[in-house]
Amino acid sequence: MPQDEIPQSSDAMPVVESRTPEPPRAGSFDVHLIDGTYELFRHFFAVPSRKASDGSEIGALRGVLGNIVLLLDGGATHVAVATDHVVESFRNDLWPGYKDGSGIDPDLASQFHPTEEALRLLGVAVWPMIEFEADDAMAAGAAMASDDDRVRQVFICTPDKDLGQCVGGKVVQWDRRADEIIDTASVEAKFGVRPSSIPDYLGLVGDSADGFPGLRGWGAKSTSVMLSHYGHIEDIPDMHTDWAPKVRGAAGLAATLVAERDLALLFRRIATVRTDAPVSDSIDELAWRGPRSGFEDLCDQIGAGALFDRVMNLAAYRADA
Repeated sequence: MPQDEIPQSSDAMPVVESRTPEPPRAGSFDVHLIDGTYELFRHFFAVPSRKASDGSEIGALRGVLGNIVLLLDGGATHVAVATDHVVESFRNDLWPGYKDGSGIDPDLASQFHPTEEALRLLGVAVWPMIEFEADDAMAAGAAMASDDDRVRQVFICTPDKDLGQCVGGKVVQWDRRADEIIDTASVEAKFGVRPSSIPDYLGLVGDSADGFPGLRGWGAKSTSVMLSHYGHIEDIPDMHTDWAPKVRGAAGLAATLVAERDLALLFRRIATVRTDAPVSDSIDELAWRGPRSGFEDLCDQIGAGALFDRVMNLAAYRADA
């Protein structure tokens, strides 16, 4: 691989199509919110190892940086990257089995903070979470951006099912790797419930990736049937004889729910993204205006001279536009 070549995916700007045609949205521009932690993980396992002159691993950092430049090159104007500055969050205090980062490869973990700094030098907004998680930051950012009349569409760039609860109105998810737009109809088609019921769904089914199990016997099918009718856990009657939908094993499911409803509500709380995470105050802070001082030195350090030239050309083009 040439010294300054950075692996990049073929992510392209999306063409948003919904199963139910909608009129064009008002607004001047789109906002792209990136799950930086997810991008680090996927590039760590997708691109070859690369060492800096000091021996530190920078392969994933280079991959993420190149991927964000690709997004900017494709026309994105307002961008923020949410990261898990530390893996643990307030959710670890709620459930002892919640993910804690103990299994993360040290070569990956060592790139978290340098990647945040590299993205700052690139000139994009970075939201490093400590008490909260990257998911919370994207939820808070989506709420902030969608309230601005100047915003046409908000793209939450991650396939994470947790973020499905934010979909609706101006907000969609974009799985950049699959080039798939996830709108309200997509969430309902995949999970059988409305976006607002995604936390309830995960509260009953559980989420092995995040480390909480859900309730015994409550699988995807029975959960989607019940929540498509009742919407939320607390609205499901105690007695299975009062259930309007018919599901297999209803008596056992009802008994489990009665005995462990508080646990299900706790899991729902864990699965609910927070919109009060600390993010930018205005979408104006998300506008990309070119790299900061120090970006050239960074590119030299990671062997990315061609990327520096590309970014400077893009910044010049935007300035002249």
